[in-house]
Amino acid sequence: MITLVTGGARSGKSSFAEKLCMSKSQEAVYIATAQAFDEEMKERIALHQLQRIQANYPWRNVEEPFQLVKLLNEWRENSVIEEDNAPTVLVDCLTLWLSNILLSFEGRKDMQEKVKAEILHLVETIQQYPGHLIMVTNEVGNGIVPEYALGRVFRDLAGFMNQAIAKSSSEVFLVTVGIPIELKSREYKL
Repeated sequence: MITLVTGGARSGKSSFAEKLCMSKSQEAVYIATAQAFDEEMKERIALHQLQRIQANYPWRNVEEPFQLVKLLNEWRENSVIEEDNAPTVLVDCLTLWLSNILLSFEGRKDMQEKVKAEILHLVETIQQYPGHLIMVTNEVGNGIVPEYALGRVFRDLAGFMNQAIAKSSSEVFLVTVGIPIELKSREYKL
């Protein structure tokens, strides 16, 4: 089962995703995709780690900024697991993963095609994962159009990724001002 949790910056989406994960499983793997390039980011990461410890929940923490697909495939392939005993996984967050991937291809003429291929590979991988995946992402389409080209490319690719993963998800939550609303069950189909 795939659950996508989206919302704006500081909307409460990560806290909600953690609580949702704790309500669905006795233990889980927490995949953090952030990289600490400066002191402020190191402090943010440390705060998130402390909050998980204080939750008194048996998280298995994995920091993986790039190899999310490889990691999920290894867990699927190297284990004889069924849906009932596959680890529940929380990924926080997909837009940081996307940013890491985008920057790894920056400057290449085929940058957008390469990143889209990585996104599609991720979608294929999560569709095959036998356990519950809860994935956090940012809704970046509600803001202003970025003034620089790489920012516009990121926004477009984030929209592409979020739509592709939402399509594959059983549940999609939008969190705003700390209030989660489940969208997938309310989807209007033409």
